[in-house]
Amino acid sequence: MEIVIETKKLTKVYGKGNTEVRALDSMDLIIERGEFTAIVGPSGSGKSTALQLIGGLDHPTSGSVLLAGTAIQKMSGRQLSDFRRDHIGFIFQAYNLLPVLTAQENAEYIMLLQGRTRKERHKLVHEILGAVGLQGLEHRRPAQLSGGQQQRVAVARALASKPDIILADEPTANLDSATGIALVDMMKQFNEEDKVTFVFSTHDPRIMSRAKRLITLEDGKIVEDIRQN
Repeated sequence: MEIVIETKKLTKVYGKGNTEVRALDSMDLIIERGEFTAIVGPSGSGKSTALQLIGGLDHPTSGSVLLAGTAIQKMSGRQLSDFRRDHIGFIFQAYNLLPVLTAQENAEYIMLLQGRTRKERHKLVHEILGAVGLQGLEHRRPAQLSGGQQQRVAVARALASKPDIILADEPTANLDSATGIALVDMMKQFNEEDKVTFVFSTHDPRIMSRAKRLITLEDGKIVEDIRQN
């Protein structure tokens, strides 16, 4: 199997001396292409920190992150930005949609940065928005959509760039039970049919029960790593 994520002794320390907090402590992790993995643990265990470091949104105190064999900490700021654009999709708890853009425009935005043609963007986004159940809502802005619909736009945006990896930080935290289940099942379908690699940070039992692998963190350390059917 192809390794898409590898961390070696990945560590993040905040503060100094008596105020020092080791948010992540020497994490060694390998994730292969097509995995559907949930990183779980109590608040403050290091889940979100792990995702931020893996995605290059924050810098480690020590250790390394390799994505598709590339050491991201050795990249310049511009190189890292371009790499994230082309290889990583992000889904956040707060949706992070641009309020002045429609659902279609939000989903297209990364492809626009990638330099894809208008025809190519429109064709792919039409397909993806249809796949996530947003037919007929393409021209609505975020304020005209429900929370679940906004998160579906965020999923479409993450998928549109055809990334190797999608990192999802508490993606169902603001959704009701039925909407959350539908969203997780939709992402699992993309994982199974298109072999998209998903890594979640979550407290949500709906994600945990559907994950193929559960990695438990406590005090910044992996304490359990189990595979599920």
